[in-house]
Amino acid sequence: MSGNPRVVAIQLSHKNRAPMTTVTRATAIKDHGIDGDRHSLRNNRRAVLMIEGETLDEFGLAPGDVREQVTVRELELTGLTPGSRLRVGGAVLEVGGLCAPCERMEELQDGLQARLEGRRGRFVRVLEGGELSVGDPIIVEPPA
Repeated sequence: MSGNPRVVAIQLSHKNRAPMTTVTRATAIKDHGIDGDRHSLRNNRRAVLMIEGETLDEFGLAPGDVREQVTVRELELTGLTPGSRLRVGGAVLEVGGLCAPCERMEELQDGLQARLEGRRGRFVRVLEGGELSVGDPIIVEPPA
């Protein structure tokens, strides 16, 4: 992937197994996550999940189907070095580990859990809080 990395969708999870809420703008809170999301807990390294829209397209999925908060395009998340920084809107995010696909993926499609192995996205940590919006460019910086 090459081009102009950008945010294409933002979703919030309010309750386990409930449909995610699509928003056009959100506030990232330092050391927590995205304001209003149930995973936004202090020092939760799994508070924000990002996935590539291209991966969703490949499997016929829509933004939020795999329970990610931020869907991006033109950014190969799996190729990023852990600790890399992403400037998105007014926020700075730090790239963490890969998200292992869970058995819930099977509820979407038979065999999806195995097919998404290594491709369900990356967890990111909020280093600097700020607003992020659909359409925001993403600037990748090396680890500090």
